[in-house]
Amino acid sequence: MVMKTIPKSYTVAAVASFIVLVTYLALFSSVSDLRLIPSLSSSQGTSLQQTWESRTIRIDQAPQEMTSSTITCDRSHTDYDLCSINGTCSLDQRTGTLALMDPISSTSAPIVEKIRPYPRKTDKWVMPRIKELTLTSGTLVYTRSCDITHDSPAIVFSAGGYTGSIYHDFIDGFIPLFITANSIYPDHDFIIVVVNPKEWWMPRYMDVLGAFTKHKTILLENENASSITHCFTSAFVGLISHGPMLIDPIRLPNSKSLVDFHNLLDKAYNTNLSTLKSQKPRLILVSRYGNVGRVILNEKHIKEMLEDVGFEVIIFRPSKTTSLKEAYKLIKSSHGMVGVHGAALTHLLFLRPGSVLVQIVPLGLGWVAKTCFEYPAKGMELEYTEYRVNVGESSLVEKYSKDDLVLKDPIAYRGVDWNATKMNVYLKEQDVRLDVNRFREHMNKAYEKAKTFMDIDG
Repeated sequence: MVMKTIPKSYTVAAVASFIVLVTYLALFSSVSDLRLIPSLSSSQGTSLQQTWESRTIRIDQAPQEMTSSTITCDRSHTDYDLCSINGTCSLDQRTGTLALMDPISSTSAPIVEKIRPYPRKTDKWVMPRIKELTLTSGTLVYTRSCDITHDSPAIVFSAGGYTGSIYHDFIDGFIPLFITANSIYPDHDFIIVVVNPKEWWMPRYMDVLGAFTKHKTILLENENASSITHCFTSAFVGLISHGPMLIDPIRLPNSKSLVDFHNLLDKAYNTNLSTLKSQKPRLILVSRYGNVGRVILNEKHIKEMLEDVGFEVIIFRPSKTTSLKEAYKLIKSSHGMVGVHGAALTHLLFLRPGSVLVQIVPLGLGWVAKTCFEYPAKGMELEYTEYRVNVGESSLVEKYSKDDLVLKDPIAYRGVDWNATKMNVYLKEQDVRLDVNRFREHMNKAYEKAKTFMDIDG
């Protein structure tokens, strides 16, 4: 297997901009919010979407098509490492060792590779918490016996790290898995092996995993690991990422897109919308609550205004215990979604293509709005709009003077020294009190788009 990336030069300004963004994302942390977005591999430049498109991965041969049994790793990517075992291999769950069982040339030295299969390899905080796997070959390895022999290859990845936020569950897990599966095993005949699964992870995502492959998922847990040895026809370790919540069809042999990923979710949750018809456009209002920051302080008045505009408004307050199947059913039946910038907007993946997404962008956060949700929304073929909160709508006006850089020039305040203190000003300290009349003008346009979508698609 040969995998390559195209090198790219960087300007000083672009690199500085990149460092600022990565620092912001690395500091953005809570259970209900994203901790960070994958470390970007190139400059902000003209557009982040172009940035991701410029980094191409070429897979010349799938593991099972190579002519000799071997272990190969590609560590050239900024965000992830990839390894493949081309040949029959065993998995020792107790030691986390994948061993090539097919005999290699007697003159070949034993191969030993180490990998942490999580697509954030530059993250110094999270990567030490990802279980390291060993890939090895040797003259005696192939004599190891198999307790369970599978007639299919395996894809091995970690569900540790920042798992627990729905944003990270998808951008670090299921979307990269979708990309990897369609790059390496497009016929979907593979077995999923998950490292570092949390106790709740498998029950929560069982439906999604079942949509990827017909085979039962194997969990490689840190403690009380099974002594059973599984054997596979080959294995691919690690996940390919195209960027935060992005799938680039040009880089996939079957040209799959984020819409196809949505279709996979549709298969997983098998939703029947015939019982959820609405007489007027249904709008999901994503509600933030508690001391998390970016709460809509006048949410009740906003809901009343939206109903006056013509929407059927449903308040959606997701939590760790929210049923994803029920959430999917509700959101897919809607014609639009509106919410303040935050991890819960990941539920845009549940919207039907053609639906409306309105992202409310708090003061000082416009620079990340595109990366987090605008590009994915466009990849999902949604009607995307932004409502930029002005100074008078931010609760920060109660804490800072009008001449303070926090309000007057957030970009200058942020500078290149973007640290936790500065980040918390905009993410944790700030709530919003939307100007009802100003927001009404914006939502009138969103209503027309949602109404058109409802008239066409129901």
